[in-house]
Amino acid sequence: MVTTENGSLRDMARRIEHRTTSRRPARDVYAALVDQTYLRDRLAELGGTNPELVAFTTTDQTTSYQLRQGVPADKLPSVARGLLGGDLVIDRAESWTEAGYAGTVEVTLNGVPGRLDGTITLADTASGSELTLTGQVKVGIPIMGGKLEAMIAEQVALLLDKEAEFTTEWLARRA
Repeated sequence: MVTTENGSLRDMARRIEHRTTSRRPARDVYAALVDQTYLRDRLAELGGTNPELVAFTTTDQTTSYQLRQGVPADKLPSVARGLLGGDLVIDRAESWTEAGYAGTVEVTLNGVPGRLDGTITLADTASGSELTLTGQVKVGIPIMGGKLEAMIAEQVALLLDKEAEFTTEWLARRA
């Protein structure tokens, strides 16, 4: 617990739940999300500064990978620029299991004592499929932590929307 500016206590975590939809069935979207070529193409398109597929491991039942993406300092809100003193580097690890199309995600940011942890599920719907990220953003900085958590949650939602659009286009090119 942390005391805020007005003297109240908060637990320094912000819950996030975000959904994106696709007209494609879950099996097609899942196949893309665990494909090295797709991940490299997505990074090239959306990865910002010095994007990299750092690690990729797959077995019969699971696929895990780590992505590194950069955001130039001039594209960041002023509160983040002041804290980082430079570009933002995002390390994102995902682990997916084909059974149930479910996974976990962990995101850390350089220069920020915080992280995003969550679960990802992909399910068929009547019109295609839906990807849901449920998790929490924690930033361990008194007073500024809540503002940074809100900014991170907002940026994650925007990124997931862009990734969903990219996935739709990427799959359409391969149909």
